[in-house]
Amino acid sequence: MTVTVTENAAAQIARQLRRRGHGLGLRLGVRQAGCSGYSYVVDYADEIAADDAVFEQHGVTIVVKTADLTYLDGVEIDYTREGLNETFRFHNPKATASCGCGESFAV
Repeated sequence: MTVTVTENAAAQIARQLRRRGHGLGLRLGVRQAGCSGYSYVVDYADEIAADDAVFEQHGVTIVVKTADLTYLDGVEIDYTREGLNETFRFHNPKATASCGCGESFAV
């Protein structure tokens, strides 16, 4: 099982952690929501629990609950800027559909 992060996303995660002043990395999860079934949940990881999977790449740490890996295995986290908009993008090979706004996905 794996979660990867692009260099752009890693740089943004590191910037956010520096601004915040503390934290181990980025916590990625899923929750049931949206019109397609699931949405991504992104937060700071301040601790690592026994049921967490930890991925390190490009100098940053990504923490995922092992139960969420069913939906997130193989996901690539990217960070893009388009004009004034900037956001994390998730390229998920397990997603079979997504809603029109891109906020939720189905597996």
